[in-house]
Amino acid sequence: MSVERYALQALLATGFTWGMTALGAGVVFLFGQVRQKLLDAMLGISAGVMLAASYFSLLEPAAEMARALNRSEWLILPSGFGCGAMLFCAAEHFWKKRLMNRVSQNDKHRRVIMLILAITLHNIPEGMAVGVAFGSLAYGLEECTAASAAMLALGIGLQNFPEGAAVSLPLLREGISRKKAFFFGQLSAVVEPIFGFLGALLVIRIRSILPFLLSFAAGAMVFVVVEELLPESRGREDGGLWSSFMVLCGFLVMMVMDLALG
Repeated sequence: MSVERYALQALLATGFTWGMTALGAGVVFLFGQVRQKLLDAMLGISAGVMLAASYFSLLEPAAEMARALNRSEWLILPSGFGCGAMLFCAAEHFWKKRLMNRVSQNDKHRRVIMLILAITLHNIPEGMAVGVAFGSLAYGLEECTAASAAMLALGIGLQNFPEGAAVSLPLLREGISRKKAFFFGQLSAVVEPIFGFLGALLVIRIRSILPFLLSFAAGAMVFVVVEELLPESRGREDGGLWSSFMVLCGFLVMMVMDLALG
């Protein structure tokens, strides 16, 4: 298959994840609000799905590919994972400490702006992870399967649905029109197809860095889970146990799907 075909597959897969965000943002046309417990459940499941995908669809194939390329897996995987987590940690620190300082503390839209930026930022590694997974199919390696890449895209798509709602619904409560709330909700995921396509092209062009890029994407995704999804899903006073249970459910579902189809 041609290079363009794998890049196109990555673009289509991240187009699906973007579409799921738009679908979630579209709840503003049906409801004025969604029960917090439902959002907590969806975010908890999303966290579990992403944690499972980070291992089964990214780290495990990265280790196998490093061995196939006669590279030091104990060096490549930790360095890639650490770089991915630290890069997005630094990026989040920058916009929270620098960019958001320019927004008035009394601005009623401050919380919404921060939420939009946070979700947009962490959609970058998600798109990149899907792109890397599909780009790796170009080498025909046994550990890289279309089913595994598709499961990763599906898992990210599932967790994008509540994120779209988490952006559009607060905007609606602030008095913004339903159309504008939907627009900004879906816009938060527009970076996914862009970075998915770029990630696929990068992997296809440079095979030797594939294990590093897979572990890099895993580190970025785990950071997103720890920094954004878990705190959001446990925001309510009585939401801790419920959230933990849903995280485990999400992990189990993704693990079974990946083992059965991958």
